[in-house]
This record gives sequence, structure tokens and C-alpha cells, in this order.
Amino acid sequence: MANERIGEQLIKNALITPEQLLEAQKAQKVSGTRLGSQLVKLGHLSEEQLVDFLGKQYRLPSVIMRNKNPDPEVVKLIPLNVVQKYHAIPFERNGSTLKVAMTDPANIFAVDDLKFLTGYAIEVYVTSEDSLKWAIDNFYDQSASLDDALSSMEDMQGAVEVSSEGDDIAVGDLEREADQAPVIKLVNLTLVDAIKKGVSDIHVEPYEKFLRIRFRMDGMLYEAMKPPLRLKNAMVSRLKIMAKLDIAERRLPQDGRIKLKIQGGKEVEFRVSVMPTLYGEKVVLRILDKSNLQLDMTKLGFEEEALARFKDSIYKPWGMVLVTGPTGSGKTTTLYSALSELNKMDSNISTAEDPVEFNLPGVNQVQMHEEIGLTFATALRSFLRQDPDIILVGEIRDFETAEIGIKAALTGHLVLSTIHTNDAPSTVNRLLNMGIEPFLVASSVNLIVAQRLSRKICPHCKTRDDASKETLIQMGMDPETAGRVECLVGKGCPACGNSGFKGRIALYEVMPVTEEIRELILMGASASEIKNQAISQGMKTLRQSGLTKITEGITSVSEILRTTMAD
Repeated sequence: MANERIGEQLIKNALITPEQLLEAQKAQKVSGTRLGSQLVKLGHLSEEQLVDFLGKQYRLPSVIMRNKNPDPEVVKLIPLNVVQKYHAIPFERNGSTLKVAMTDPANIFAVDDLKFLTGYAIEVYVTSEDSLKWAIDNFYDQSASLDDALSSMEDMQGAVEVSSEGDDIAVGDLEREADQAPVIKLVNLTLVDAIKKGVSDIHVEPYEKFLRIRFRMDGMLYEAMKPPLRLKNAMVSRLKIMAKLDIAERRLPQDGRIKLKIQGGKEVEFRVSVMPTLYGEKVVLRILDKSNLQLDMTKLGFEEEALARFKDSIYKPWGMVLVTGPTGSGKTTTLYSALSELNKMDSNISTAEDPVEFNLPGVNQVQMHEEIGLTFATALRSFLRQDPDIILVGEIRDFETAEIGIKAALTGHLVLSTIHTNDAPSTVNRLLNMGIEPFLVASSVNLIVAQRLSRKICPHCKTRDDASKETLIQMGMDPETAGRVECLVGKGCPACGNSGFKGRIALYEVMPVTEEIRELILMGASASEIKNQAISQGMKTLRQSGLTKITEGITSVSEILRTTMAD
């Protein structure tokens, strides 16, 4: 079925509105996923509704693979490469009939091939793209292909050798090593495996006696594999070739990008950072997957009142909105979601970023290059001659950037930026310590947001937690609420890799700079005095935001204790 027809039929069946269809089609152009999957991801449709709708459209029985637990012998009847080719997976055998879930049951050639391959009569069920992907990830052992790649390395009989410390390696040797078929296969499989698992970063780390590859998923690092140590030069060289870096330069840090097109035409970009260490070059790859970019503010984790305050500030014609938090706390996503909201035909938006992580159509994005003098301060000065309405500065790192940004905010521009502090109130002191005058801070800053990312409990293995009422009270919850809250925890299942967590949500501390807070800034008040004033005016701290998420059953007590500090 064509996307247009699916959209029209969903509207006709009152499952979505025309506005929701338009939003999904817009997001689909960025992510490259199917329309149905995009509607589910945006929360406009449940997976059950989508699969039921597809079944009615094709006039076939439907199935959600998460609800199935097929016999491994049944799954083996159709190999993984065939499953991926035809988007069809077996889940039940009944005599001479094999039940197969397909995303495109109209593909009669696929059904005929499956019948010939298995020797069974094929009974077709319809399922969604996400349901099938989940089944592939959970019913097929894809680590076997990585093991095959690693075992094939053992047959290379010393074709790739590790140099002893201080030895020079010819560029030609590095290129030959990197072009060995098993090395290419191992690197490709590692990248694809990371994408499938929803990993955010890949770490390739050489040590004295071993080589280690770690993945960061939902903010936590874990070991993915340990390839043979002699492969370190070959793997690093292969990644550097893919990122168009200088493979002969092994003494200085380098940065680059890799673009991959995977099945279904989906494009994924990797930001590559190479750094020389004591025993070789360490490579870290940040995965920039557009389909995982959440630009809907209502789904980031804002509480209702906090979201209203944030929106009120970003819609002001001038002033500064600052987002603060450590590296990896989701600041960029929050700012991108604000830009997405503000990105209208009548606004000229310019951004200075280091690096530009995602391309936002309709926004003028500028990549910083400090080595040639293109810094945040230089870009800001240039923006002010470009008739801007809204300016985003990737980070305020020094007095010069802060001063120009504040002056821009005072001369009729909306300025969005990030800064590294622990919470919203201490951001004021950070600006003052940079050398900005108190009256400039008080008159230019509209709102400060502090944020952290907490892992969400896996929805497939949620169970009751025995966290005590006393723990919640110690964390700052009032006794009456603590007495009726049912805490949850994930016990671990295949869907979450037995971690008990799946996905992350942001905790927000939103502090509008009110008249009372402006007075405190001008008087040189401490961060704790500003914090107390903000709380008295309704600000929820990061810990309080976390307690709300516990009450709503989104995250666990242990996770909030890990990610937030006591007030």
C-alpha cells in the first residue's frame, strides 16, 4: 500500500487526524522509516492499532511478534538473510503449515520462495515493520556473524601484525591491512550491530595486552567484544579510511565523519574521533541517527508547567535562554526541539555549532573551525550582520562569546545556548565568574534550564519494586505521597538486553528569571539564595522532577539516586 493510501485510510477510520498525518510525513522525510512506524513513534497510534489496521487492509490475520515466543527450531526454518530480504519471519508450525509474519504480504514471489525453501505450506500473517525488527533482534543470534568474522581473522595467519612500541609502519602496509576482507567485514558488522542495538557511542580501545570494543547504550558503557590484539592497527586504519582521515598521522588527534546507508535506504552518520594513547590510537564513534532524533517537546520529559514556562521564554522576541548540564545530558536535543518549534517562514535562524550534529532544513547551520579562526565569537559577530531573528550558540565557553551573546539578546534577538554548570541557579554565578556584569546578566537572561537523562524502565519486564517509603521520604517526597506510590523496576528481558531499562527520558529544572531573581542577581546573591527564591516561585529541582517520574512509573528509585543530587 502506498503511504498516501495508508494515511488516507487511517484518517478515514478515525485513527489519526490530518494534522498528525502531516507531522508524521514531515518526520518521515528526515528519518526514512515507514509511515506507520513514524506514527507509532510519535505516539499518534499504538502498535496494536497499526497491526490491526494492516490486517484489515490486507484482509489477513495480524500478529504482534512481541507477544510470541516461537520454538527456536521453527525460527531456524528461515535463515536470517532470507528474513531480512523478504521481511518475513516464521513463528509457528502446525503440521505441514508454517505461519509467517510479513510486513508486505502482497509479495507473492516471496511467499513462493519461502514455500520452496522450507517445504511447508505458508500461512501469511501481517505485522508491522517495528514488530518484525524486534523479532529479528530477539529471535536471531546476530552475534554469530560477528563471531564468524572474528574466527576468520584467526585464519589470516599473521597477515596483520601488531608493531612493537616505537616501530614505524609504512602507509602502504596500513592500507593493505585495512583492506583485508575479514577486517572490513568485522568493522562493518560492528557498526551495523551498534545501529541495530540503538547504541549512542562505539569505543575502540587498545591496551597493552588486549583490544576492547565497548558500546554505550542508554548512557551506560558495556563490553561488546574483544577482537585479537594484532588487529588494532588494521581496525583503526579501516575506520580512518572510512572517515577520510590521514592514516599516516598517528601522533595527533583527528576528527572526521562516516556516512552509511543501511537496509531500507536509511542513512546513518558517525562522528569519528581518533586520539593517540600509550598503546595505540583510541577511536570513539558517535552515532548520529536522524530517526532517533526526538524533536517533539511534549515527549522529551518536561512536566506540564515547566514546558509552559519554556515555551513562553522561547517565544519572547528577544532575550537569552540557557540550557545547562554535563556532556551527554541531551542539551542539544532540547535546543533542536526549540528550533524545530520556532522554525517558521518568517524567522531567520542561524546556529554556530561544534560540531553540527543533525541537519535541520530551514536553519542556517555553521560548523566551527577554530584552527582557521572560525570560533563561536567570530560566528556570532557575523550573524549580527545577517539580519537574524534567532541565534543558537553551541556553547558559551569564554567571556568573549558570553559578552557578544548577551549584547545580541539585549538588541532584539532571541539567543539560545548551552553552558556547563550543575544546576540552573549556579549558571548565574558561572556567567559572573566569566566577567559579565550583574546588570547585563539580570537584564538579558529570560530562562535557565538544567537537565539530566535518566533511563526508562523497560515496558516489557516492569515489576513492582520493594523500595521503602523511608527511601522516598529521604529523597524529598512528602510522606503522604510516598505512602501511596507504587515503585517499579525492570527485572530484565531479551527486549532490554537484561538491563531492565529501555530508552531514556530527560529530567528538567526550569528557572524563569523573574523580577525577584533579577533583584537577587543585582545584589550579588549566592546560588543557594537564588535557588530558594526560584523554588518558592514554583521551580521543580532535578531531584523533584525525578520523583515525579518515579510516581508516574517511568523510571526507578535507583536511577534517580544515580542521576540527581539531593536538594
